[in-house]
Amino acid sequence: MRILHTMLRVGDLDRSLAFYTEVLGMRALRRQDYPAGRFTLAFVGFGPEAEGAVLELTHNWDTPAYELGNAFGHVAIEVADAYAACAQIKARGGKVVREAGPMQHGTTVIAFVEDPDGYKIELIQKKA
Repeated sequence: MRILHTMLRVGDLDRSLAFYTEVLGMRALRRQDYPAGRFTLAFVGFGPEAEGAVLELTHNWDTPAYELGNAFGHVAIEVADAYAACAQIKARGGKVVREAGPMQHGTTVIAFVEDPDGYKIELIQKKA
């Protein structure tokens, strides 16, 4: 068994695709419209779906925004350098909500960014 994907509902699919591809550097892997159900599924990731987990962005055509609730935490991404990743994300128009630095009560360097719908993305610096 393996994790295939995590699904996030998004209010504006084009805005979300731009964030995940242009700001975070993922690739758009596939996209399918379902007119009878009035929704679109778009998959993004750092590599092919066959090689690792990806994100499924679900856009329900008649729902412009969602309440995030308080159960979902975040999606985590490993980066070589969290400080450099934050600088690149800001330069690309992304929102850093917790600058890179050691986590509280630990030494792992982390940061948090937020996607256009308010979902948190944790950047975890790869250990040497």
